[in-house]
Order: sequence, then C-alpha cells, then structure tokens
Amino acid sequence: MGPLDTLNHLLNFLAPALVLGLAVALVAPFFMRKLRPTRGWLLQGALNSLAGLAALVAGLWVFGNDGKMASYALLVVLVATSQWVGGKGWKS
Repeated sequence: MGPLDTLNHLLNFLAPALVLGLAVALVAPFFMRKLRPTRGWLLQGALNSLAGLAALVAGLWVFGNDGKMASYALLVVLVATSQWVGGKGWKS
C-alpha cells in the first residue's frame, strides 16, 4: 500500500468523527436556545470530534477492525455527551 492509499484510509477512518462533531456543534444552538454557549462552535466542534475519534479508536481496538455498528453507536453517544457537557452554558 502506497502513501496515498494510507492517507486515503486514514482520512476515511477520521471522517465520521470530524463531520459529526462539527455538525453537532453547528446545529446545537438551534436546539439549546435557552443556554448561552460558553465556547465557540469551532472549539466545541473540535472537542466533539476528539470524543468521536476516541470512540472510533476504541471500536477499532475492541473489534479489531473498523466500521462496526457498535463503534458508530458509541460515536453518536460520545459526541452527543461531549456537546451536552461542553455546551451547557452555565455561568456563575
């Protein structure tokens, strides 16, 4: 496998976490109107993406290959939890 193939596989592995993490951060203000965001959407999207990436890496480690539905379910749960915890908007 050449370097371009390796890069393609790596980007395809990372894409679900990146897209879901940024998409959730972008649409969250429409669903959480009563709470003021404490972080910008880009920082919150990066944190969501890191949580999603951790889910995909954990799924790869547990199952031995990627693309399992359990890994994607964990991805959704961790990204949603990251958005919920990081975007609460609690101000003292």
